[in-house]
Amino acid sequence: MVRCLELARQGAGAVSPNPMVGSVIVCDGEVVGEGYHEAFGGPHAEVNAIASVGDGAVLRRSTLYVNLEPCSHHGKTPPCADLIVEKGIRRVVIGCGDPNPQVAGRGVAKLRSAGVEVLEGVLEAESKRLNEAFMTSHAEGRPFVALKLAETLDGRIATADGQSKWITGDAARLEVHRLRCSYDAVLSGAATIRADGSRLTVRHCAGRNPLRVVLDPSLSLSPDAPVFGDEAKTLLFASQSMEGSPSALRYAAIGVEMVFVEEGTGGLDLRAVLDELHRRQVLSVLVESGGRLSASLARERLLDKLYMFIAPKLFGGDALASFAPLGVSSPDEAPAFRFEPPRLVGEDVLLEAYTVR
Repeated sequence: MVRCLELARQGAGAVSPNPMVGSVIVCDGEVVGEGYHEAFGGPHAEVNAIASVGDGAVLRRSTLYVNLEPCSHHGKTPPCADLIVEKGIRRVVIGCGDPNPQVAGRGVAKLRSAGVEVLEGVLEAESKRLNEAFMTSHAEGRPFVALKLAETLDGRIATADGQSKWITGDAARLEVHRLRCSYDAVLSGAATIRADGSRLTVRHCAGRNPLRVVLDPSLSLSPDAPVFGDEAKTLLFASQSMEGSPSALRYAAIGVEMVFVEEGTGGLDLRAVLDELHRRQVLSVLVESGGRLSASLARERLLDKLYMFIAPKLFGGDALASFAPLGVSSPDEAPAFRFEPPRLVGEDVLLEAYTVR
């Protein structure tokens, strides 16, 4: 199953909105085949693993390992559960169940009804973690939301006059670009984009550009801003009051797609933004923003994960904080997180933390 997870990760950034899946086939104690889901719309992991074996007699004596329950419905490809039964594979070991209502136990039931021995829950937590965005999409009906912060030891993201280039070092910035290409979308607010001249593209490593999501309630950004360049797609969210305005027409003239939503407390209705992204099958969003948007996401309990790149520097209390005021009056009210083990990235520390719900 460890090998299944290793294989599955190779599909990161290429298979969404499908999950990342790897499969290994073992016969007489030896690995005889393996495969992974390589691209959305392409063959699933089990299909590729079975094809790598070829010999029907070997398959009929084999155990198939897979980190996610085999599908049982016709989508872009035929059901993997049917193929497993057809090939006479006698035993299947599964990491975790598939939360998709079209599968959700039906794959396992189909295998067992055909006489296949099924063992579930092997490295279940690790299997769910690998596909946390896919799990969140089905469980919460919204994308998985992660916030990236580059900050000082005292939690500052810019100096008092707004300068932030560069708080962290080259290695940390490279890691951010690796993160971008593993997420379906990267989201930022107009103020941060304007201050940083952001492009929100992947430039320092190989990988796809995510969808760029810009929150600009009053359409204050120039249509010439780098974030609207044609190297990646940009989706612009604005206030409903701006629909049909001269500014909206200027964006439309250069082909920028806009979505108009209601305004919430201190900005756009973030749940409406996430609902629209979910409707577009965006499974995961990496937020790179200033303190106001970060605080809004935290207040509304919409954060699932933090990536905190911490530089060994101090800016002091007059500098800009990672989060605007949250209105926390007692420790019990504070949004809480669970740390993962920290790691060094160049001269900086990366702390990853998951929301405690």
